[in-house]
Amino acid sequence: MGLVITLCVVGAILLLLETVLPGMIAGVIGSLCIVAGVIQSFVLFGSRTGSYVLAGVIVALMVVAVLWIRFFPDSRAGRMFTSQQTVGDIRTERPELLNKVGAALTPLRPSGTALIDGHRVDVVTEGGMIDPKTPIKVVAVEGMRVVVRSLSETSAQTTT
Repeated sequence: MGLVITLCVVGAILLLLETVLPGMIAGVIGSLCIVAGVIQSFVLFGSRTGSYVLAGVIVALMVVAVLWIRFFPDSRAGRMFTSQQTVGDIRTERPELLNKVGAALTPLRPSGTALIDGHRVDVVTEGGMIDPKTPIKVVAVEGMRVVVRSLSETSAQTTT
C-alpha cells in the first residue's frame, strides 16, 4: 500500500508544481504517477480496494481543483502570476470622432479603414460602398463601431 500512496502523493505534488513550471512535463508525469498508483492498487489488492482508491483519487482531485481555483488566485503566489494593472489603452469608445471628417484608406464595403485626424480607424459605412480616398464624415459612434458616410452623400442630403 506504501507504493500506491507514494505514487499518488508524488503525482499530486507534480500536478501542483505544473502550475508554476512551464512545459507540461511535471503535469504529465504527475498524471502518470496517479494513474500508476491506481493501477497498482488494482493489481496488488484486487478490484474492491482498487475501486476505493480510484474513487478516492477522483474525489481528492476534484476537491483540490475546487480549492485551488477558489484560493490560489488570491494567494501571494497567485498574485505573482496575475497582472494587477491594465497596460495601454484599448480605446473602445471614441466619441471625439463624431462629426469629424477624413478620407477612406481602403474600399469601404461596408467596412474598412479610414484616416480621421491623422489616425487609422476601422469604420463601417451606413450602406453602400465607398471608394478609397473618398472624403467621409463620421455620423455615429456606437461603442467600438464608427459609422461613416461619404461627404458627397452628406451634401446631397442637406440640399434636398
